[in-house]
Amino acid sequence: MPKVAKELSALDVKRLAHPGGKRNVLFAVGGVPGLHLQITPKAGRSWVLRAKVGSKRRDFGLGGFPGVTLAQARDKAREMRSKIENGIDPIEERKAAQAALEAAQRRGLTFEEAVDKALANKLDAFKNPKHRQQWENTLATYATPELGKMLVEDITTQDVLRALQPIWATKTETASRVRSRIEAVLSWATVAGHRTGDNPARWTGNLKELLPPPSKIAKEKHQPALALDDAPRWFAALQDRDGFGARALEFAALTVTRSQEVRGATWDEIDLEKALWIIRGDRMKMGKEHRVPLPNHAIALLEGLPRLNDNSLLFPATRGGKLSDMTLSATMKRMHAADLTQGGAGFFDRQSNRPAVPHGLRSTFRDWAAEMTSYPGDMAEVALAHKISNAVEASYRRGDMIEKRRCMMVDWSIFLTAGAQETKVLEVGFGQE
Repeated sequence: MPKVAKELSALDVKRLAHPGGKRNVLFAVGGVPGLHLQITPKAGRSWVLRAKVGSKRRDFGLGGFPGVTLAQARDKAREMRSKIENGIDPIEERKAAQAALEAAQRRGLTFEEAVDKALANKLDAFKNPKHRQQWENTLATYATPELGKMLVEDITTQDVLRALQPIWATKTETASRVRSRIEAVLSWATVAGHRTGDNPARWTGNLKELLPPPSKIAKEKHQPALALDDAPRWFAALQDRDGFGARALEFAALTVTRSQEVRGATWDEIDLEKALWIIRGDRMKMGKEHRVPLPNHAIALLEGLPRLNDNSLLFPATRGGKLSDMTLSATMKRMHAADLTQGGAGFFDRQSNRPAVPHGLRSTFRDWAAEMTSYPGDMAEVALAHKISNAVEASYRRGDMIEKRRCMMVDWSIFLTAGAQETKVLEVGFGQE
């Protein structure tokens, strides 16, 4: 049996002093077997519990004196001895707890930090910097104020709801995109090991039960399109205008491409001999190369353009670089205003009664193909570089009907330039210029 130390009082402990020498000295204080007060030659004081763990003798530090009182030291010592008697090594337990804490801290990631990391990993998925900026801006505006400082592992469906509910009814389309982007960030965080469990921003079987469907709140707003009856008159007015903005808009109308595709078009994408414009996949919304057959009118337009030595763009801005999207929109606005000033009816969308915009020209083409020709609808969709909605058909289709579309684009050019009297339904293959 080990010798039982005399149980010292708090006053006795306070009076203990180093006897001299260069080594630390241990004083048994009693009350708990192995509990000592350690005093250094420079009068430093701390509590030490000496105990045998398995086959090893260990010294366990319990804190400094007087920060840890005698009573507190005895409580700590009793708790530690209880663990030892139950087969637990307090030192190994402490190491494991420290390792778990450090691992948790490494995994701990705020939503704000997760956005940055998720975006960095999605860089290749963005077709241009504008898309990344849209992600950052919408999340920073609508999600970060509620979720930014929260750890991703702590975010629940109710937290996501707090971010979405204020804008769900008033900015439905934006709110829907924010929800999708929050879901993407949290999905990345799950795969990266920063959270577990279901995604609280998931729509199906989750937020769908708590929020009304976007389609029930606000109808989709289509871009105002030029009325078919007005198209030839509008195109004639456009040809009377000068400048790269007008020519870019004219080229967009003839090719039914998007503004960004026209504004970014370069001479190396054009094959005048084959009357073909090949747009790289990284410039297309769907990420796939798009071939555009060019009718004679489009070829004549290109041949009339000046080529600048220091700029490869078809339609460069006055100060260099690309034309802005506003340049094409402003051209169309001025045409509308001028027509009204001259006593005309202007150029309105028939359904919304809003002035037509450049992107609406694509809808005008789609209406023309459906109402005034017998070209198949899927051919018009290919011309517009739309995704084929039928998954089975999309999986089998490899070609882009380029030669058939060439006839269609010739007929579209004829419609735009021939005058309003050209209203009969065109047969497939009619295109001859």
